[in-house]
Parts: sequence; structure tokens; C-alpha cells
Amino acid sequence: YHDSLFYLTGITVAPKGKLDVPVLFVPDTMKMYEAVVVIHVMRENGENWPYDDSAELNKDLKSITVAENGGIRGIRWIYPVHGIPEAPQQKLDSAVVRCQARHRVEKRVEVLLTGVVPGATAMPAARNSAVLDTNKPANIQDEVQITGGFSTTVEFLYELQYQSDKIKSQLDSLVDIHLMQKERDTESGIVTLIFNIVFAPNKPMRNAATLVVQCATGGIWKFPILFIAMEPEVDDVINIEAVGLNKETIVGFKLTSQTR
Repeated sequence: YHDSLFYLTGITVAPKGKLDVPVLFVPDTMKMYEAVVVIHVMRENGENWPYDDSAELNKDLKSITVAENGGIRGIRWIYPVHGIPEAPQQKLDSAVVRCQARHRVEKRVEVLLTGVVPGATAMPAARNSAVLDTNKPANIQDEVQITGGFSTTVEFLYELQYQSDKIKSQLDSLVDIHLMQKERDTESGIVTLIFNIVFAPNKPMRNAATLVVQCATGGIWKFPILFIAMEPEVDDVINIEAVGLNKETIVGFKLTSQTR
């Protein structure tokens, strides 16, 4: 998108015909761009559309061009377009969050966002990586405002996306994510975000997710995360002692359901 205006004129559209308007988006910085596509239609013979109640037309209606004689000179459609750049994805190694079923684990996930500051270091995709860091102190806050759900802080939005709605419904109650710290390198323009992910699986599973981060200025970055829940520990061992051949032995035990 550029500040310049481009006009295409003389295009004839048949009755009930279709007009394709190509829009090319080639961003050079990680920020949102805005443009407007305007389609203005007039009759091919140059005549106006008759309209008896032209005096009642809203003079401020930008979509209607009213002629001096009261007819409708042209009709205009205005389509706002937002261009949101997304960092190119490479074959990154997924950050793995591993936990035994019926246990709970917390992991620090560190992601690097390149090209956040316009004009700073461009967008080398190889730097768009997610790294598990378990050596960070547990009391990291750095004055970051935190809310739940699709969360927002001063500068960033983030959420976990899953491969299907079914997987999302299964993991929403088992996974929690919070932004703990953000840092900006003034020289390179690279922003580092540190997330705390809590995983408390109730059964063995292996599901992939994507951490999607969006800057308030419009750029989007995506990082793969793999959640692995291993087999739980054995609850108990039941010993049944035989009383003799062809004789029945019964041992009773209780099972409690965790859900309704």
C-alpha cells in the first residue's frame, strides 16, 4: 500500500456481471497498513438514473452522486482494507511442554519478535523462534498488566490456537498462559516476550498448538508448541488370593469419577 492513488477507468461490466479487483500487499515493516478500494459505477451511455424523490436523498451520502437535474449520476462502493503482515514461518522446532497425566507443570517459553519497530532490523525468519527457558527466576513480573482469555497487555495480544475446536475444548481447561515479561533490544529492535505456561493434563495425550502474538501496530508472529502428557502413575495394586481350585474369590474396591 502507498499513499498514492491509482485509478482504473473505462471498465465495462455487463448486467449481473462480475468485476475482480486485485489488491497486492507487499509489506516492508511489521505494522498494519490501511487502504480503501473505491468502485464508482455510471451508466455506459452517460445518462443519469432517474429518481423521483431526489430532494429526499441524503446530501451527505457518499455512495450516491446526484446530478443537477435530480437524477443519480453514479453509485460508489467503498471497501476499507487492512493489511496485516505476518512474519514468515520457517520449520521451527516446537517448544515442548511435557507432563505426566494427573500432575501439573509450569514452563517458561521465550519468543523473539523481529521487525516490531519500523525501520529496525527487518524480519529474519530464522530469529522467529520459541525457546524453553527453565532457569528464569520464578518472580518475574516487570510491571506487565495481565488479563485472561485472549489477553492484552500494553503492546501485545496473544492466544493459543489449536488444530480443531474439539482439541481446543479439551485443552482450554488444562492449559493456561500468561505473559510475564517483555524486553526490547534498542539496537536490533528485537522484542523478547517471556510466557509462563501451566499444563495440568488429566489423561495421556499429544497435541500441537500455535502461540499467536499480535503487536498493537498490526504485526503477527506464530510459534509452534507441543503438549505431551505421559501415562499417569499406577493408582493401586489389587491382590487377589485364590482359596482353591474352581473356587471363586471376590475383591471389592471403589472407583470415583472426576466428572458427572
